[in-house]
Amino acid sequence: MTVPRRTAQRSAIREALSEADRPLSPREILAAARAVLPSLGMATVYRNVRNLLGEGWLRAVDLPGEASRYELAGKVHHHHFHCRACDRVFEVDGCPGDLRALAPKGFKPEAHEVILYGLCAGCLS
Repeated sequence: MTVPRRTAQRSAIREALSEADRPLSPREILAAARAVLPSLGMATVYRNVRNLLGEGWLRAVDLPGEASRYELAGKVHHHHFHCRACDRVFEVDGCPGDLRALAPKGFKPEAHEVILYGLCAGCLS
């Protein structure tokens, strides 16, 4: 197994994702990482996101009809809130509980995802 190289670009991207309190799009990763490394480019972000996903350090957050966002892997089970005004995605702690009762009779659910849509606190004010 090869050990990933530690580069300034990779460090800036990891720092941006670690400091974010929510899933980030590639453009949001680029903007946050450029605060540390202004010369960073989008192709480098995509390449590093792909590598960090492969290493299990990141997890993709997929919303219907949207491009993936990315968050740190290994977090406890949670859901997401998508702000329709600013297009940001936020983490929602917890889960409404056992959703097996919602499945049709004779079906066996194996996973679920709850996504709330609306306006975030910043867009409401």
